[in-house]
Amino acid sequence: MTEAEQVKPDVNALEQEGEIAADYVEGLLDIADIDGDIDMDVEGDRAMVSIVGVKGHDLVGPAGEILEAIQELTRLAVHRQTGERSRLMLDISGYREKRRAELSKLGSDIAAQVAKLGEPRSLQPMTPFERKIVHDAVAAAGLRSESEGEEPNRFVVVMPA
Repeated sequence: MTEAEQVKPDVNALEQEGEIAADYVEGLLDIADIDGDIDMDVEGDRAMVSIVGVKGHDLVGPAGEILEAIQELTRLAVHRQTGERSRLMLDISGYREKRRAELSKLGSDIAAQVAKLGEPRSLQPMTPFERKIVHDAVAAAGLRSESEGEEPNRFVVVMPA
């Protein structure tokens, strides 16, 4: 087996993970008596499950806290059935895509400020998902960033070139 074949994600396993997750999330929606549709996809090396057609804020919560909790519960349900750690990404009513755009802009804006002033800037604590988006935006701007602190208070520091 070549190195490229070893790195390539197992699409069938990811699809199975998505199906398990979708069944679990559907069960949660039924218990809560919430109407919504479930979309599944595989993006890169992770299963993606989206709940669409629901009033998003109720299930997203302030700063995505409820969404993160539902995602963790869903990952645990997948792990229980597969025995494998899940990197599943759950989205509700497009929240993650909107948040991705906001954080990309934040990362670009902070990188521009740091480049102009030549001083490091620390951001507010973020989830791993959010930090990765900021790191990517900072790198695209040609600067360097690091994560510091301990979960759940881990944050990004943007460094001058």
